[in-house]
Amino acid sequence: MAEILKRNKALAVNPLKASQPVGASLAFLGINRAIPMLHGSQGCTAFGKVYFVRHFREPIPLQTTAMDQVSTVMSADENVIIGLKTICEKSKPALIGLATTSLSETQGTDIKRLVKEFYAANPEFAHIPVVPVNSPDFSGCLESGYALAVKAVLETLLPTIAPSPASGRGLGRGLVGKRKKQINVLAGSFLTPGDVEHIKELIEAFGLRPLVLPDIGDSLDGHLTEMDTSPVTLGGTPVSDISSMGESIATLVLGNSLYEAADFLKQQTGVPDYRFDCLMGLDAVDAFVATLAEISGKPVPEKIERQRAQLQDAMVDAHFMLGFARVAIAADPDLLYGMSRLVTGMGCEVVAAVAPARATILSDVVASQVGIGDLEDLEIAARRNGAQLVICNSHGVETARRLGVPLLRAGFPQYDFVGGYQRLWVGYRGTRQALFDLANLMLEHAHHHEPEAFVSIYHQGVKHAASAAGGKH
Repeated sequence: MAEILKRNKALAVNPLKASQPVGASLAFLGINRAIPMLHGSQGCTAFGKVYFVRHFREPIPLQTTAMDQVSTVMSADENVIIGLKTICEKSKPALIGLATTSLSETQGTDIKRLVKEFYAANPEFAHIPVVPVNSPDFSGCLESGYALAVKAVLETLLPTIAPSPASGRGLGRGLVGKRKKQINVLAGSFLTPGDVEHIKELIEAFGLRPLVLPDIGDSLDGHLTEMDTSPVTLGGTPVSDISSMGESIATLVLGNSLYEAADFLKQQTGVPDYRFDCLMGLDAVDAFVATLAEISGKPVPEKIERQRAQLQDAMVDAHFMLGFARVAIAADPDLLYGMSRLVTGMGCEVVAAVAPARATILSDVVASQVGIGDLEDLEIAARRNGAQLVICNSHGVETARRLGVPLLRAGFPQYDFVGGYQRLWVGYRGTRQALFDLANLMLEHAHHHEPEAFVSIYHQGVKHAASAAGGKH
């Protein structure tokens, strides 16, 4: 069990984290015809939008209540109600995600009360669900904000399911398994659009229909459309499908951060669930594939068996470069855990691990210590412990440069690497590619330092020969 080191300074020197409102917005962007609206200043939303556009390289629909100095001091309640009405009238979305920021949280805004007041004043928009979520910047990180939004979506939409006449309690217990091939998937924030797309392919290979929430693999996968711009998301989980989650035969929960949302879903619907902390590495993917075989009652397809054999071969090839490598990792908790499992499974040692916020999964990270902090903390620990490689998002570029080691970009944001948002990490295929990339980084770094290493070895050999000859050259 990893020792969790508390944050020991009052500010972030080299920030690692993305904020909770950004995470909440990301979750809403995975729902079809949705609009996230941040309750805060224009700058809060603009900064988040820049992050999204640079990472996904796509237009991002994001709105704001535009709190100014006067509304901050007096009241910004009217901003919310007017903003919701304007969006409903002009954009006609299927869902509005209403997330708070530090400014509105510090003001003490009761976001759920404002949603009720909006519906009371505008009953004609009662058919458009508004999902309120408290997501202040001053706590948590992208992962926790994302998880809060997913749970809020379930809390808002699942009560539309009628109570079961058979049981007299619960919202969907009498409907469990009505859709014999439908399987729910709660997709964690560590998954890329490429990951989500591959997970759906794996599920479909067993004859099942995946209902993914949120489905950024359909909305943020980078596809051209006939429309120049859109005020709402294009693709993602249909709102009507979310209401049918109580009729599925099972739920797959991907990521420890979504376990609270999964608890709520199971309590409300009675649908049995299967939980996975990560989907990287041979053992983790084996467990996932075995679960799909169990749920479907079908054998593992030959194509997937072949992918497993390919991963095994890649493990044999890569272990020569990765064995005993010293790795430093900075990421949100779920991704940090998955990466630590991946590299230590190949014989690496995690000598520095940093997460931007606390989470229950951190104690299971495969490292002696996990620091709650920023990239300065990672750099200090990595230099002290002789790290040979860094795994981090694009914020870690300068850290790796100063350490003189290669960087494997993982997580959000990736603004200096084209296609990073779409990269596949999970499953047998994703794990295989990750091992290749890690091995190539180690090979490339060793090649760049080969002359220096050769000179060092040569001098050691000369000294050894001289000593054996009694000091005579």
